[in-house]
Amino acid sequence: MRPAMSRLIRLAIAQRPLWRALLAVLLITISYLALVPDPPRSVSTGWDKSNHALAFAALAFAGVWALWPSPRHWGRLALALLAYGAAIEIAQGWLPPRSADALDLLADGCGIVLGLLAAWPLAARQP
Repeated sequence: MRPAMSRLIRLAIAQRPLWRALLAVLLITISYLALVPDPPRSVSTGWDKSNHALAFAALAFAGVWALWPSPRHWGRLALALLAYGAAIEIAQGWLPPRSADALDLLADGCGIVLGLLAAWPLAARQP
């Protein structure tokens, strides 16, 4: 492994408290946006499914560095994030004018895969 890559990996892992804080902020923000009756349009991509994919990609990427930088543990992270997405959909089913949508959960899963793929180049090289 190149020395610069090794330093970058050690730096990402050393900043775990900051990654955990970012993950907490993301979870709070996404929960708010998912559960308010009328979320602000200024934080939307214009397509609901891309909103879900981007949100869960960010959660997965931050989750890697906050919790499980080793790829062998990413199944746990993916399952936890999918459960979070399912909980949001269940809650939206009970909150008018929101509604539950199974395709949102599929978009969440696509976002999780994208977030993990983004983390892979560094995480796969960690000692």
